Amino acid sequence: MNNKNKIVQQINAQAPKFIGMLGGELIDFDADKTACTFEFNISKDFCHSIDIVQGGFVTAMLDAAMSHAIFIGAQEMINVSSLEIKTSYLEATRAGKLRVEGWVIKQSYKTAFMEGRIYNQDNQLTATASSVAKIVRTSK
Repeated sequence: MNNKNKIVQQINAQAPKFIGMLGGELIDFDADKTACTFEFNISKDFCHSIDIVQGGFVTAMLDAAMSHAIFIGAQEMINVSSLEIKTSYLEATRAGKLRVEGWVIKQSYKTAFMEGRIYNQDNQLTATASSVAKIVRTSK
């Protein structure tokens, strides 16, 4: 097993419980691009109108991917707190397998600007998000 796979396994083992409840796991990351990709397998338990994922869960998946992108390769960060999240729903996000990507656009010592996207099984973009977050680092 290579080092990248070990990091993915470690991150998944330490993931917040809600990610597992939503059927999510980190599947890839790019530390140089400060980006990561999650796969979620959403059940109908998180849906309304039969199989349409409720919007709060859509935002939660996007937020998870965006915030995890900050932590990739930044050992000194201990917390990321969302200050603002804007989600755009482009199509209905339906239950099933989803690919959720998150990446950092710009980052300072205390603040990060991020974006995210959700794609369905047919690789159709269903939702996007942008976020501003406060970064908390270990004291020096």
